[in-house]
Amino acid sequence: MRSGLSIGRADAHVRSMKGRRRPFSLLVLLALPCFAADDLIISDFKHGFGDWPQTGTAFKRGTATGDLLEKLEISNSPDRAVASSEIEGDGPTGTLTSPEFNISRKYISYLIGGGDYERVTCLNLRIGDKIVHSASGRNSDRLMAASWDVGNLQGQAARLQIVDEASGDWGHVNVDDIVQTDTPSQMPVSAGPLYGEALRPQFHFTARQWTMNRLNPGPKQEGWINDLNGLIFYDGEYHLFAQRWWKCWLHAVSRDLVHWTELEPAFFEASLDNGTQSGTCVVDYNNTSGLSPDKARPPMVAFWSRKDGGQHCISYSLDHGRTWKFYTGNPILIKPERDPKVFWHAATSRWVMVMYGNGQYHILTSKNLLQWTDEKNPISNSFECPDLFQLPVDGNPRQTKWVLIQGNGQYSIGDFSGTKFTEESPRRPADVGPNFYATQSWHNNETGDGRRIQAAWMRGSDFKDMPFNQQISFPCELTLHNTSAGIRLFREPIREVETLHQKVDQHQDRVLKPGESWVVESSGDLFHIKATVQIPAGAKLTFNLRGVPVTLTSKTLESAGTTSPVLDEVVSVELLLDRGSLEVFVNHGEISSTRYAKPSAEGISLAAEGGEVVIRSIAVFKLASAWPAAVRD
Repeated sequence: MRSGLSIGRADAHVRSMKGRRRPFSLLVLLALPCFAADDLIISDFKHGFGDWPQTGTAFKRGTATGDLLEKLEISNSPDRAVASSEIEGDGPTGTLTSPEFNISRKYISYLIGGGDYERVTCLNLRIGDKIVHSASGRNSDRLMAASWDVGNLQGQAARLQIVDEASGDWGHVNVDDIVQTDTPSQMPVSAGPLYGEALRPQFHFTARQWTMNRLNPGPKQEGWINDLNGLIFYDGEYHLFAQRWWKCWLHAVSRDLVHWTELEPAFFEASLDNGTQSGTCVVDYNNTSGLSPDKARPPMVAFWSRKDGGQHCISYSLDHGRTWKFYTGNPILIKPERDPKVFWHAATSRWVMVMYGNGQYHILTSKNLLQWTDEKNPISNSFECPDLFQLPVDGNPRQTKWVLIQGNGQYSIGDFSGTKFTEESPRRPADVGPNFYATQSWHNNETGDGRRIQAAWMRGSDFKDMPFNQQISFPCELTLHNTSAGIRLFREPIREVETLHQKVDQHQDRVLKPGESWVVESSGDLFHIKATVQIPAGAKLTFNLRGVPVTLTSKTLESAGTTSPVLDEVVSVELLLDRGSLEVFVNHGEISSTRYAKPSAEGISLAAEGGEVVIRSIAVFKLASAWPAAVRD
């Protein structure tokens, strides 16, 4: 455990300009317009921890200095005195908290190393009981320079807290040279105002940076988002949970599935070696679990698997998902599997869990969400992140089928008894695009308008040099329809996209001759396009969408290098174009293609090849951003 210097009043230890540079002459000083305010050293740990109170044993040995730094392989400490929780190895845990100080500079800079475990091995900036910034190492004991932008917090009282709650491999944190400054050596990553960054999708959900750890930005940066979890509708709110690796469940809420407010993460790693993998959230209206002391407040219960894939746990909330408690009886189930999908099966009055493991989906049932029985009816040849639900066929509530969608987007239609799923169709792609993965749908939808709405992680989206990465597909309504080839699943954008509509250009009965190109929009970057078409055999119609092509024939969709056939004939197409994605829907969602796309040009145009093509109708809507202007500007 390393110790570091503390100061009684953090704003009392000032690095003067004279102490750092040769004195200027009076004439030179008069000639310069102004200087940045002097740095204020919060702590460089040269004189121990001072009056920083401790909990636990992680920091009881004081600072790491001298030869101990080499023994612990800690490098890049300018004063060779580091607050470290590693002096007695990775086992001890504890905290070290600074005295209160006033934020009086634009940035707080620091050096940090140690384990890469958010909120577990970290340096936190706290105002009152709230963590406003947090940083961790990158599984390296070389101290790295980083900083937080605290300009909007100036004048507020704050404390710093160094935290080690981990006991496994890399279960330690190293911190040095914490300074209030207007000129940090390493500026925070910034690509523009939040949600107004140059490449930020404007109507596809992306994650913000709650922990603000700007070290070594890359695929594990804090703006990362991957598998969707626990999508649920509850009391007028749509909840979106998603993984950031196994570190935590991100959490956002919306009233219309278009305009999102990202809350603080629902919960972080329960322990160092066992993070929070994918899972489900349910509302236990009848309090079958007994987790709520008040039946008027049914618990929201989140099911998730630990990183090792063998232990399955729950966290629960009694305030509509704003705060979460870790169930003291965890793990509730031990099986070598993961990705539990849980829902209430009304016909048998039981909870059902579909869980992936060893290439199969396993079906379990429970009366109380806490004890589970394996029904021994596995679904073979399965692939991660299951979603199982019931839908009417052609909107007829008297004819329903169950739909099973796998993590790779393949779906099958069948019957579910409550303990066994019987497939009645081949497995087909719910979407033919290359970036459609770990799809989930919002459930508890019967308490809303009844629509089954789906989204997916658009895996492979890459926003280089941005403080975020990856994105979520635009929500789509799922429906079942009888077709010439039997019952099929259709996907269409939800009608709420219309809340973003601005200017529209509409045209009818335009004939495109072979080789003719028609520019329908010359500028703009966000579009919703709906068209009905007539394409004769041998002809092609290509949409050039800001440099991204989509080609239709009478029988096929060609997009992202894949050609996909329709059942009968292409008659309609709908397109959503954002700054980093293109989603295509043919014949009201008979085929959809979700893909990462980086537009390289301006304008929307259509071109015919191989024969005349008739555009029966086309409406080109320019879209507003879904993010609040007050945040973006």
